[in-house]
Amino acid sequence: MDEFDNEVYSIVKEIPVGKVITYGQIARLMGKPQHSRKVGRAMSHAPKEMNLPCHRVVNSQGRLVPTWHEQRSKLESEHVVFKKNGYVDLSRCMWEEIK
Repeated sequence: MDEFDNEVYSIVKEIPVGKVITYGQIARLMGKPQHSRKVGRAMSHAPKEMNLPCHRVVNSQGRLVPTWHEQRSKLESEHVVFKKNGYVDLSRCMWEEIK
């Protein structure tokens, strides 16, 4: 893990139950708004032993990770609201109270 990854993980661990954040938001919080893909890479390599709520990170439209089928059920168990198109309803579930 490098410093960038550690900063991503420190933000992700603060996401409250029932809320989501986007890769781009994390990058902006870090002062690196052009690095949302790098945030995604860090998320895909997050150490399991950190027990991060990675399922609470979605793309800018509210789409889930296509190959992670458990992500939706984890979010639903936290009462995250989905639109008819299967995307997270960001207007209702976005984590707004960010540092």
